[in-house]
Amino acid sequence: MNLFKTVKESITVKQAAALYSLPVTTTWMTRCPFHEDHTPSMKLNDTYYYCFGCGATGDVIDLTAQLFGLSSFQAARKLAQDFGLSPDKPPSGAISLPKPTVAPSDPQKEEIFYCLRVLHDYRDLLTRWQTEFAPLSPEELLDEHFVEALHMMAVVDDLIDRLAFGPASQKGAAAKRLLDGQLLPRMKACLDALKAKEAA
Repeated sequence: MNLFKTVKESITVKQAAALYSLPVTTTWMTRCPFHEDHTPSMKLNDTYYYCFGCGATGDVIDLTAQLFGLSSFQAARKLAQDFGLSPDKPPSGAISLPKPTVAPSDPQKEEIFYCLRVLHDYRDLLTRWQTEFAPLSPEELLDEHFVEALHMMAVVDDLIDRLAFGPASQKGAAAKRLLDGQLLPRMKACLDALKAKEAA
C-alpha cells in the first residue's frame, strides 16, 4: 500500500477538518489555525486548503501534520488509522478525487494571488457592511452598503471558489478576465478609498 497516495485519494481536507473539529462556515471557511486569525480566512476544498491571510496551503496530509505537529509520514499514518484505511478498504464516505491538471505558470500564480487578495479583502468589507449598516427595524430604508453586501457576497464567494479551487488549467484565464474587467478594479478602488479615509 502506498500510504501517501491512498490517503490523498481517499480522504478529503473537508473530512479531516470535520473529524479534527475545525469549526467551518457554510461556505467551508474556517479560522486559520496557523496564525492569529480573527475572522475565517482559510478556505477548505476537497483536495487542499488555502489561507488568504497568511498564505498557508497544502493537502490533507499537510493540514494534519500542521495541526498536530507531526511529520508528513506520521500525519499520513494518523489519517489512515483515524479513518480506518487499509489497502483494500477505503474509509466510509470516501470520494474519488480528480487527478491533478496542468498548474498555472508563475506569472499567472501572481495574478491569481492578487485577485484572491482583493476578493478576500472585499469580502471582509462586505461582512462589515452587513453588520454596520443592517437596518434596525423592518420599516427602515436599506442602506446602499447593506444592499451591496447582500448582492455581492455570493458573487465574491463564487469568484473565490473559482480562482482558489477551480480546475488548475482555467485559473489563469479566470484571473485575466477579472483583471481586464471592471468588477475587480471597482472593488480595489473601493478598498483603497476606504483605507485612505481611515488613514486621514
